[in-house]
Amino acid sequence: MTTWKSILAVAALLVATSPTGTAFAGADDYVFEPVSAQIKSSNVATVAVRLMHKPSGKPVPAAAIVQTRIDMTPDGMASMAATIVPLPSPEPGVYAFKAPLTMTGRWLLRVSAKVQDEPETITGKVVFTVGR
Repeated sequence: MTTWKSILAVAALLVATSPTGTAFAGADDYVFEPVSAQIKSSNVATVAVRLMHKPSGKPVPAAAIVQTRIDMTPDGMASMAATIVPLPSPEPGVYAFKAPLTMTGRWLLRVSAKVQDEPETITGKVVFTVGR
């Protein structure tokens, strides 16, 4: 019994002293949120998402965006896709993109990112409503 207690104590100490504080983090510990879910129709609309670390409640800066796609899947038009181009980050943890969103309705942004010290790719889906 003492051996198990010792092993658990050492494991707890290792987690507590982990330099990243996320020894057992996983892709489910992160979420993409819209900065603003309402967007004005434009040839150069800006779409921005915030990547959050759920356990700490803090934004995640310096993630590497590895894949994006924006289309009208929520309105049953998955084939209505737009080209999406990354923009400079307006603040730490916020990832912005430019896209020609001229059709009003609901647009789905799929975004995947790599986060330092996280072996899994973080993937999220965020719905935006484009209006006039």
